[in-house]
Amino acid sequence: MFKSLRSNLPAATHVRTQLAPSGDEQSADRLQPSSPLRGVRIAIAYDGIFPWSIGGAERWYRALAEGLARAGASVTYVTRLQWDGDPPVLDGIEVVAVRGPREIYHPDGKRRADQPIRYAAGLFSWMVRNRRSFDAVHLANFPYFSLIATRAALVGAQHPVHVDWFEVWPLRYWRDYAGAAVGAIGYAIQELCVRLTPTALVFWDHTASRLAEHGFRGESVLLPGLLPEIQATDPDAGQLLADPPTVFFSGRHIKDKGVRLLPEALWIARQSIPSLRLVIAGEGVETPLVKELVREFELTDAVDFVGKLSDADLFAYVASAACVAVPSVREGYGLAPVEAAAHGTPAVVTDGPENAAVGHIIDGRNGFIVPPTPAGVADGIVKAVRAGAELRETTEQEFRTMAAENSMQRSVQMVVALYVQHLRPATAPSGTAKLTAQVAGASESK
Repeated sequence: MFKSLRSNLPAATHVRTQLAPSGDEQSADRLQPSSPLRGVRIAIAYDGIFPWSIGGAERWYRALAEGLARAGASVTYVTRLQWDGDPPVLDGIEVVAVRGPREIYHPDGKRRADQPIRYAAGLFSWMVRNRRSFDAVHLANFPYFSLIATRAALVGAQHPVHVDWFEVWPLRYWRDYAGAAVGAIGYAIQELCVRLTPTALVFWDHTASRLAEHGFRGESVLLPGLLPEIQATDPDAGQLLADPPTVFFSGRHIKDKGVRLLPEALWIARQSIPSLRLVIAGEGVETPLVKELVREFELTDAVDFVGKLSDADLFAYVASAACVAVPSVREGYGLAPVEAAAHGTPAVVTDGPENAAVGHIIDGRNGFIVPPTPAGVADGIVKAVRAGAELRETTEQEFRTMAAENSMQRSVQMVVALYVQHLRPATAPSGTAKLTAQVAGASESK
């Protein structure tokens, strides 16, 4: 079960990265020289790049690439083709596309089996040809074949390989996701990748613990988080709230996202708040099902389907909503509730065993954690709407506390510090990039 971002779960063997000596709250970028990684060549491998592909991982790798480039590194971002014409031109970052299909998901929202294999084949070929053109590699644990390809291409080389592990799936979830046979194969590949990981970067103690349970014996560096930076608050934001009150959902319309729960949840919630409305953004294989459920519950006049949105439109809907609904079965990190909290909007999050969004919620302070049922979601929605301005105020307070401690930029700074230590230890000034190992045996933490 996920706990609040600010809580420390019993951790398996891991390494915490400290940006500064104990008691010193200065950030890493103020302690480091302006170009601590000048001359260092780093390859980032991920099959999506923001904004041509949109998702939490894409935003993270774009921010990381830019942060490493600002620190003086020469960054190559190896991805798949996602654009027409010439590759994107990004300051200090070379973008390289290797072979692989443009579409990475089936209509049901599950990843295509051929896509990660074809991307990994292209990545392997590029790594073999260019292994002398970079000093380190940074990539995600998924799609898993990328890690296998990278380790195979670098056999005999001394390149540091850092792997971001966003989540670790238990066997039962693999079987639920892909079926018994394919799920067992996927689980076996995941277990191989655990053992191929030299250094794991994680965003939750929970993930570090899971890695250890699955046989990981390397070091895991706990990064602060992926929260957006604190923005100036509009003093008149409260006047922008939708009237009548509105619940907002954004995400792919697939089973894992729980969007199918929302029509019945709205119908139940309207027994207490008759004027309540629902706005559903995004699309996917379950869109027809959800629309049919809206008609079945006679909610056509109370539900708006708005499709894919620009960031500006998305945040406008979030800011005006009484709450956002995050009824997911699984979220690797769960940015939706914190992006909502950045606008003072509370979230109703279902308590799924693989839903990391739960870790961002302090029940009653910035939203509600509810059972993964229509009745549970409805109860959370009613509580959020009735709590009104008081809940929005505490939501903003919690966001400011969490964002200060767990922002994406702090994670970028920490990774820069990690690379300084690994690749430029002699140039690191006193008090910079000192990684203090706080190792606790998995058996001791239970």
